[in-house]
Amino acid sequence: MKTKIAEYLKALLKNTEKYLVIENEIAYIKDPVFGIVRNRVSAEYLKSIIRLYGESERDIIKKLVRFLLLRQNLNGSWNEIHPNYNQESALVTSFVGEALLLALPYLEGELKKRTENALRKARDYVLLSEIGQGYFLKSKLYTADYLNVDATCGAFLAQYYKVFGDKEALEGAKRAARRVCTFQEKDGAFPYTVNRGNEKYPLNVPCIHYQGVTLYYLSKVQEVIREEWLKECMLKGTQWLLNVQRNDGKFDWSKSGLMFAYYLTGAYAFGIASFVYTSQWDEKYLENATKLLPILGENTPNIVLRWEKGKWRDFPRDVVVSFKSAWLGNYPVKRKLFRLGYAVYRQIARRRFSEDVREDMVFKFVTKLFGIKASTVEPSKNFPDMFMTSEVLDCLSYALTFLKGEK
Repeated sequence: MKTKIAEYLKALLKNTEKYLVIENEIAYIKDPVFGIVRNRVSAEYLKSIIRLYGESERDIIKKLVRFLLLRQNLNGSWNEIHPNYNQESALVTSFVGEALLLALPYLEGELKKRTENALRKARDYVLLSEIGQGYFLKSKLYTADYLNVDATCGAFLAQYYKVFGDKEALEGAKRAARRVCTFQEKDGAFPYTVNRGNEKYPLNVPCIHYQGVTLYYLSKVQEVIREEWLKECMLKGTQWLLNVQRNDGKFDWSKSGLMFAYYLTGAYAFGIASFVYTSQWDEKYLENATKLLPILGENTPNIVLRWEKGKWRDFPRDVVVSFKSAWLGNYPVKRKLFRLGYAVYRQIARRRFSEDVREDMVFKFVTKLFGIKASTVEPSKNFPDMFMTSEVLDCLSYALTFLKGEK
């Protein structure tokens, strides 16, 4: 499995490199569809380059670091950037912070000092974003308690402690992980949110994609704190992920109730990373991870597709799947019907393809009609997505570090 992951990663990195922009002493990834430059994408590309190639790519590592340093706000944060949204965020600050921590061994002199100073400011910003016990505010626009955000902020703080020995960061990481595990459902699922915040409706539903995301970032906390309670929480969460995986390796999306994360291909990468990490405690999960990789391959014609592809002949069956998904959660019937419409819209979109979806009038009309608050674009056609690609690169390069002993 290690060899197959490495081969897939190297091919994907090569395809992603086509969108790497180098300008003198800086470098960044530019989105080929939307033309934007996301801090998160460049940070995740940086992490994968470090894990796969390390010293041999020191020059590009430095250029990516310089770019990220230029993008930091005065208060220590980095912005979350989507086609329809650009705002400072503790979530993205944690992504970038982790990338800079990984890059430190490849830096020296003034650049290293600047990076350490940037990391201190990022650490302060993330800690100040904790508005409740382990509850980290994603951004001013998104104020609900998203458990994956808590886990991600905790992961950065844990890694910060690992490098700098900062006890306050360590305690923040523990609080974040404890909160996530406190709200875990009896069946092992992590609800997407545990309060409504400024969302119109609560989003306390299970989600396959964000189950993997949350487990992924919890693993980075566990690598530092090594707590039995967190191990048990992760095993329970990974078992839920196993239970929603079909025999052919694909996920059963009828068990996933978060419509905007429906059928995201990144779910398979987060699943691999989660299964691989948990396999250190129970080897059975390696088989589950192995089944996910071919599905990623099928959905990577060049860079990774936004959504898992579907076949038109399976459309009637998948409408039934969507009906089950729409009825998850405690919503009024009118809202459930809206959720069903959203799910069927996705079923159609993932079966069509376009490389240019910037002006998708269908989605613009739907969002305006129903008053949907959309930070990203959810087109009526599937497309090669740099956002998903960077997530896949990050997850699989991380998973490789736990397969070193594999023959």
